Amino acid sequence: MSIRVLLFAGLADAIGQRTLVVDVEGEITVAKLQEHIEKQWAEAAPLIRQCVVSVNQEYASPEQIVRPQDEVAFIPPVSGGEETDGWCTITEEPLSADALIRRVSNPYAGAVVTFAGTVREFTQGKQTVHLKYEAYTPMAIRKMEEICTEVRQRWPEARIAMSHRIGTLDIEEISVIIAVATPHRPEAFEAGRYALERLKSIVPIWKKEVWQDGSEWKGHQQGPWNPVSP
Repeated sequence: MSIRVLLFAGLADAIGQRTLVVDVEGEITVAKLQEHIEKQWAEAAPLIRQCVVSVNQEYASPEQIVRPQDEVAFIPPVSGGEETDGWCTITEEPLSADALIRRVSNPYAGAVVTFAGTVREFTQGKQTVHLKYEAYTPMAIRKMEEICTEVRQRWPEARIAMSHRIGTLDIEEISVIIAVATPHRPEAFEAGRYALERLKSIVPIWKKEVWQDGSEWKGHQQGPWNPVSP
């Protein structure tokens, strides 16, 4: 049977393709599929071994069975808009903190905290020319929605919105904004930090740092097994 596998970021660069069609015999688990692909693309094997695998836009265990109709993606360990109900967006357009503040503001809010991640020019002695962000968009939005649900479960009176930009970003441009509104400011700060750490951990978004003398895919993508304490 044939299984279609989506690739992203540094792994897509290493293999030279964004989609693989893998032929296997009989039933196969996620772990066995990963081993099979490692053997076929040995030059990328170290990176393949570090990937988390998703099946149908959910993180999968190594023992999960993969079927021909499944949407399989390899999520490498680095970190056009599609929009849901207005709480979570991924877009190629410039981001606006004011827009997210308007989404979360309400008569019960005594505090609105926003976080904006920006493109810096100098990192550990390297001069950045620009960043290129890439996302597995359908799954990324689903995971962002899950984070919003987690926030509302932990802080029931919170309202949260988040937007992430993809594409090429220049120095000082905003890459991500998170806005949280709560009745009191301590909860707003706590919920905002929680949302940011979860976004870095489970949302499949990557950045490619382009320097004057090279480039590298980087980020904080760690997969589903990285809980964040409130």
